[in-house]
Amino acid sequence: MASFSKILSKTDIKKRLTVPIKFLKSLPSFDGGHAVKFEARDEGGEIWAFQCSVRRRGHPKPVLTRGWKAFINSKKLKTGDKVSFIKCKNRATAKTSYRVRAENEIKIFGASIGHAPL
Repeated sequence: MASFSKILSKTDIKKRLTVPIKFLKSLPSFDGGHAVKFEARDEGGEIWAFQCSVRRRGHPKPVLTRGWKAFINSKKLKTGDKVSFIKCKNRATAKTSYRVRAENEIKIFGASIGHAPL
């Protein structure tokens, strides 16, 4: 199971989610292109369609663009919240799927003490 988690920054909320380069090999093949579409199921069973894009030249700098804003708006995510993507493989069918999990930041007296699932 490949995965990554990230505490969301202002840019992640306002524009796009920067994805770790290591996670690229967990995504479907780019087939020589600069973008790939994939779906991820959230904790409530809803399917979300995302697109991961990389730069055409130089350092790839992968980002989630399409589908990302709809996801964060639906979940009411804000700076400091956390998102996780997990790649899963069904042992019986060898089919690959993805899960996405959003967690709200927990603060007490203005100090962050952790994150809680939505």
